Amino acid sequence: MLFQIRRSINNIYTALSLDDGRFYTCRIKGKVMKGRESEYSPVAVGDIAEGEPYSGTEALISRICERKSAFQRWNTKKELNQTIAANQDISAIVVSPLSPPLRPRFLDRAIACSSGAGIIIILNKCDEADDETYSILHLYSDIGFSVIPASSVTGEGIDELRTVLAGKCAAFAGQSGVGKSTLINTLTGSSQRTGDISEKYNRGRHTTNHSLYIEGDGFSIIDTPGVRELEVPFEDLSLVCQAFPELPLTGCLYDGCLHRGEDGCIVPDLVGEGRISEDRYTSYLRILSALSERKPAYMRNRKSRG
Repeated sequence: MLFQIRRSINNIYTALSLDDGRFYTCRIKGKVMKGRESEYSPVAVGDIAEGEPYSGTEALISRICERKSAFQRWNTKKELNQTIAANQDISAIVVSPLSPPLRPRFLDRAIACSSGAGIIIILNKCDEADDETYSILHLYSDIGFSVIPASSVTGEGIDELRTVLAGKCAAFAGQSGVGKSTLINTLTGSSQRTGDISEKYNRGRHTTNHSLYIEGDGFSIIDTPGVRELEVPFEDLSLVCQAFPELPLTGCLYDGCLHRGEDGCIVPDLVGEGRISEDRYTSYLRILSALSERKPAYMRNRKSRG
């Protein structure tokens, strides 16, 4: 039997059977999910899983089918990749202009955490945005990312978002406090709990503490937990370029160039000429540096996995 994972809390999963249309409470069969030993919380919302019911409402999951896409982060405490959402068509990165303020470095890392899905950037609370905010986001639209201003207060962008999401599943991700849950409520008519902003740090209070699959009218959303910090998953360094599409198009002399000034690399010259954003390039180099400094897999504490 095939299941679609709809909710994940403490290794207990709510899943929709794709065979009989019923919901089951599921657990992993055995202690470790085969093939997912190197991942923290190996079952994610959006996953398609194989399993068998053992009652009318409960089932055991034996295998996760291959994912077409994922939104992952690096779990610093466990030193493992953690998948937050799977099999989404779109990764929607939600940012806000002021509360909390737009952080381009965070946005770059969030884009790099997505693989296999299209990217849209949603400027939520756009009624609070100033010219500086739009100037920053124009950089992203100029290099090919779709940027959609939206506001649950004024209604701006809501119809456009519904059109973009039609027939698709989108994973919504962003910093705590960007208004992600409020925006999802507006789009879907759901009743996700929302919170306010911490005045001391101008950061959001967590209101979504686990990923949740929400059905809209002709589309679906995976609401992921808001985070204050986000680290790019541990991957082949060459994959980071996927989040910086302006870099592979520069015409370096050899394939696989990491664009860090290697022999024949022209990227530093293009940055100096203003043809590539210096801020984006710095962000790229910081991500590469952080990944390079992580302990290799054989040095990590295997006992921390779970």
